[in-house]
Amino acid sequence: MNVTAHVTNVVNKANQILGLIRRLFTCMDLSLMQYTALVRPHLEYGNVVWHPFLKKDIELLESVQRRASKMTPGLKHLFYEDRLKAMDLLSLLYRRLRGDAIETYTGWAS
Repeated sequence: MNVTAHVTNVVNKANQILGLIRRLFTCMDLSLMQYTALVRPHLEYGNVVWHPFLKKDIELLESVQRRASKMTPGLKHLFYEDRLKAMDLLSLLYRRLRGDAIETYTGWAS
């Protein structure tokens, strides 16, 4: 399986869960908690192994977090970076790069 096919599968699963959250919860004030607990783990699980390097894969993964941030009331009109700041979230690209740095350091230090 190539990385693009895996990223597509991961994004489809995450979008399904995000759609389920949207349909089940009438009050979206808690969408941040639901996103970080239910959706983001699917986007980040094992990303040290399948770290996407193509721009289209990176943007596809980030599109899920974009969609989730738009679900929060009062933030839909803001730019994506401003929504992330308001929700106190980091971009998925930054989280992957930070995870790679941590993995490299712990591998080197031991």
